[in-house]
Amino acid sequence: MILILLGPPGAGKGTQAKLLVNELRLPHVSTGDMFRDHTGRGTELGQKVKAIMTTGNLVPDEITNEMVRERLARPDTARGFVLDGYPRTVPQAEYLERLLAETGRKLDHVLSYEVSVDAIVQRISGRRSCPTCGTAYHVTQNPPRREGECDKDATPLVIREDDRPENVRRRMQEYAEKTDPLRRFYASRGVLAPLDGMRSPDDVLRATRALLDAGS
Repeated sequence: MILILLGPPGAGKGTQAKLLVNELRLPHVSTGDMFRDHTGRGTELGQKVKAIMTTGNLVPDEITNEMVRERLARPDTARGFVLDGYPRTVPQAEYLERLLAETGRKLDHVLSYEVSVDAIVQRISGRRSCPTCGTAYHVTQNPPRREGECDKDATPLVIREDDRPENVRRRMQEYAEKTDPLRRFYASRGVLAPLDGMRSPDDVLRATRALLDAGS
């Protein structure tokens, strides 16, 4: 089984990826892991990625595509995989489609986790972290014992600049602009499966399992 996970930051996509790979016993293939793997091993692709990311630029499609090709050629993906963080654009989706066709494989489902902008803002802007030890909190989901202070060392907690409400809304707008064409691309191929990301992780997993069982 080959699955793609789509969802904006804060939609719970990472949590679902972990649950699904355990449930289905398939490898979790993510662009973040691929970038870290190649840069850590010092491969030619990794050196290119490191140089690009150091300057703050986005990794171009041709490099990301080549990393995906190399990763999907490994034996552990023979039974399938859960793809997270790729594709991000229609050209990447078209490349993946060709790549799978070359190896006689096809995509089964694109799981799209649907969460409102307001809910995403609430989820992300509630994050707090300790600048000393790195412990993460959330003002409603996982609050510290004493408001605004780390449980471990009483250091005042901080909010990351990216997690401020105005910046979250900007990122959501950028995500929608890039992802809506991708969702239409997969909807036209009959593989897009919207899922209510507002529910608990276990409820989302149950809905996903029912969807996969119905399609098997």
